[in-house]
Amino acid sequence: MTTHEGFIENSRYKLLGFENDKRLAVIMVLATGKIIKIKLSEVLNSEIMDDFNRMEVKNVYKKFYAQGGTLTAYDINDRNENSWMIYIILNLLLFTFYIFTSIAATKPIYLESMGIIVTPGTFLYPLTFLIVDLLNENFGLRLARRAILFAFASNAMIIVLLYGSTFLPGLPGWKLDGPYTDVILQVSSVLVASSVSFLVSENINSYLLCKIKELTNSKYLYLRIFLSTFFAVIIDSFLFCFIAFYGAMETHDILGMIYVQIAIKVGFAFFNILPAYGARSLFKRYLAT
Repeated sequence: MTTHEGFIENSRYKLLGFENDKRLAVIMVLATGKIIKIKLSEVLNSEIMDDFNRMEVKNVYKKFYAQGGTLTAYDINDRNENSWMIYIILNLLLFTFYIFTSIAATKPIYLESMGIIVTPGTFLYPLTFLIVDLLNENFGLRLARRAILFAFASNAMIIVLLYGSTFLPGLPGWKLDGPYTDVILQVSSVLVASSVSFLVSENINSYLLCKIKELTNSKYLYLRIFLSTFFAVIIDSFLFCFIAFYGAMETHDILGMIYVQIAIKVGFAFFNILPAYGARSLFKRYLAT
């Protein structure tokens, strides 16, 4: 474990709250996202206390000696509003970047000077991996996977609604009726491709991040951020490009797009390391007080 201005970094456990009537501590196992409930007296005599940060240790002792009469910042009935607000904001950012990059992918861009084909989302999509990494680091695998599932379900609903709108009767004489249908059909196919690649790659990213964190005992943040993103972007690029553009583009053009996307996204994987450290520092300052 490492320290930063007096705070211990949680490597295995995170205190979520208490159940007053049963004198239980509600604890998350960070590696799996599993929620466990343990008697306060047992927590005090276990190795779990060694993993808590200063504020969590203080709250456990406060709850134990208060005999259930004093509420703490982590009380289940009170929730930690700051923590949940950040979770919601990260969910919204994940959804926003995901949907934008999916829709923008319907317009491949040809950079003549470099002789490459890319999509507008190539430069922003790696940020979704950073967001999922932050969710894993601070809220555990279970809540990170829920965020991925929410984004996937929202995308699926958009696909259904957009596709369904093409069957509605258009305004007579409206010149954009035909082009609208063509665009929506292309957008829908791309959204299907992005849904499959997103669901697979993000879950692989989450799993690898937690597995590497467990194997390294929560050390080397830069290593797990880069390696999890590296393998995930390769899988994502192949799945997305072949599902979205197979039959509409030549195979060699699709492969060229895949190689370019992988190169750009891997480059972003390096740059994701710095904001990951910055975000971890902010989480400690903002949520541990």
